[in-house]
Amino acid sequence: MPDLNFKVTGVEAAARGIVPLLHFQLEVTNFPETEQIQAVILHAQIQIQSAHRPYDDDEREKLVDLFGTPDRWGQTLRNRLWAHSNTSIRPFTQTTEAVLPMQCTYDLNVLATKFFYALKEGAVPLLFLFSGTVFYAAADGRLQVQQISWNKECMYSMPVRLWQELMEHHYPNSAWVALNRQVFERLYAYKRSQGLPTWEQTIEQLLTEYESVDGR
Repeated sequence: MPDLNFKVTGVEAAARGIVPLLHFQLEVTNFPETEQIQAVILHAQIQIQSAHRPYDDDEREKLVDLFGTPDRWGQTLRNRLWAHSNTSIRPFTQTTEAVLPMQCTYDLNVLATKFFYALKEGAVPLLFLFSGTVFYAAADGRLQVQQISWNKECMYSMPVRLWQELMEHHYPNSAWVALNRQVFERLYAYKRSQGLPTWEQTIEQLLTEYESVDGR
């Protein structure tokens, strides 16, 4: 019976991605080495291991929105789900390579995006939890089906700059925020009433009014 193991060996931005897309390179090995694997339908849950890296003062301030104040981090700084990803693996014996694609979002309402946006440099420790189905040839040549063991996982540290460069490529010099439609309609009405041509000028004017009242 197959015993598959997985290792993430690298990651890069998709060269021609229409949306922000990362490609994680996987090394897949099987024991026994002579067994013919016909196909693998692979699912991966990718978690951010937020407690496995240090943070400077600026990063801590931005991460309050996610984890609360640093004095609470002993209870709140835990693994966070980043994404799910799926791929299929071609026939092989012993070892093969595959690409695990993962679409990213720049929506700053999403917890994982808030986390990445708060970081300046270094690496993000990731935990990959694998599941799926293996199709293989038995000794008599008959096709067999087996589920991937629930305990198959691996870790990988992804450079923060890769995510930053990916977002800068797709959204140069900008940030992306989704608004509740009613809030957007109020903001849009304010923009029209003030005769402001751009959303940047609308937000700037609101911030200027706030800062003048707040005394900043």
